[in-house]
Amino acid sequence: MSAKGTLSRAESTRRLATLAWPVLLGQLSVIGFGTLDTLLIARYASADLAALAVGSAAYFTTFVGLMGVVMAIGPLAGQAFGAGRLDEAGAQLHQASWLALAATGPGLLLLAWPEPYLWLARLPPELESKTRTYLAVLALALPASLLFAAWRGFNTAVSRPRIVMALQLGALAAKVPLSILLIHGAPSVGLPALGLTGCAVATALVMWGQLGAAVVITRRDAFYAAFGLHRRGLHRPNAARLRELVKLGVPMGATLLIEVSGFTMMAIFIARLGATPVAGHQIAVNVVSILFMVPLALSNAAMTLVSQSVGARELAQARQIGWHAVQIGLALAVGLGALVALGREGIVRLYTSDEAVVAAALPLLAWLAVFHIADAAQTLAAFVLRAWKIATGPMVIYAISLWGVGLGGGYLLAFDVLGGTPRWLTGASGYWMASTAGLVIGAAALLALLAWAMRLRAREEL
Repeated sequence: MSAKGTLSRAESTRRLATLAWPVLLGQLSVIGFGTLDTLLIARYASADLAALAVGSAAYFTTFVGLMGVVMAIGPLAGQAFGAGRLDEAGAQLHQASWLALAATGPGLLLLAWPEPYLWLARLPPELESKTRTYLAVLALALPASLLFAAWRGFNTAVSRPRIVMALQLGALAAKVPLSILLIHGAPSVGLPALGLTGCAVATALVMWGQLGAAVVITRRDAFYAAFGLHRRGLHRPNAARLRELVKLGVPMGATLLIEVSGFTMMAIFIARLGATPVAGHQIAVNVVSILFMVPLALSNAAMTLVSQSVGARELAQARQIGWHAVQIGLALAVGLGALVALGREGIVRLYTSDEAVVAAALPLLAWLAVFHIADAAQTLAAFVLRAWKIATGPMVIYAISLWGVGLGGGYLLAFDVLGGTPRWLTGASGYWMASTAGLVIGAAALLALLAWAMRLRAREEL
């Protein structure tokens, strides 16, 4: 079928920005959970930062891997919405919810018995005990988080990210006082200080409240009636739709798991070096995570618009939006990465006044400019490819670049396995250097795959 219409760069930018800014604010509120916990624990007991780093890495790795499968709803519902098949788009939310519930089981088991993570981290007994308790409590948030991820993916796919943003900002607003109260306690009313565990309790309570609000909105807002979402309860599991979700979702989930674990596993291995190195790494991770929300929001907007254009058979427009998103994202990444790299010392001191932790964090942020640019490029390319239902190729690229070069290379450098590693590249710096190299390789390969796929699609239209 021949392609319809084209878009100017200005129109692409306008449409991307309309979707991206609420996604950005919503994602910043999500990363605000981790930022808040890092700031509060750093001031409550800086030694507990190591347990927070390992615990949050373990939870995030588990959650994101499972969430990636559920997020297959994005391109599927987006294409159905673009084609005007609203009942089909709504049905995808019901089936994605069943998939989220099914994914909860293995996730809960891994968080309740986190032996693989703890074996890799080799924490001292006291910190291991704190990490176990933190993860056991945080596991209570997993079902709500996965179900909300399905709801979020649906709303983004049908160009309604603002309601998601409102709930995520509300969740962060509730998390702030609740975390402070539970970490420090309130002796006057008999509430003990829970410290690190208080962070997990606050997150679990807030996530269930957020999901409850989403259910109420879906049942009462007239917008959702056209999608068949006003009936109570979930539709029965549909084997054909579930297979479609799983077929796309498994490589998407594996890709996200590789991407995230290639980064979060750094914290677990760095924990072997001691509490101070991993505390410095936790601060660097949080800074990078905040920056990453910009390309992530733009990537979500691009995936939505490209999916909708593909569903409407406006294929030339779909290709244009994808490339415009990559170009805009790279320009933003260059500016943000340079600004944060130049002001890194002041930023680190916002987190802690512990000079040892500051000294551990600063060398890691020296890699930030290149790291962030490559991170933005690979994310944008991967999301645009997902909109075209291309997920297996990116999964292979991620495995080679992020696990092979990043995680494997980082281990060789950090622990000087082969001998001869320069002193300045041992320890956490080795992991950051290797991860940066892995991201650069992955970004180049994904952009090349995107270019090849778009040329192939263009030839098919002739």
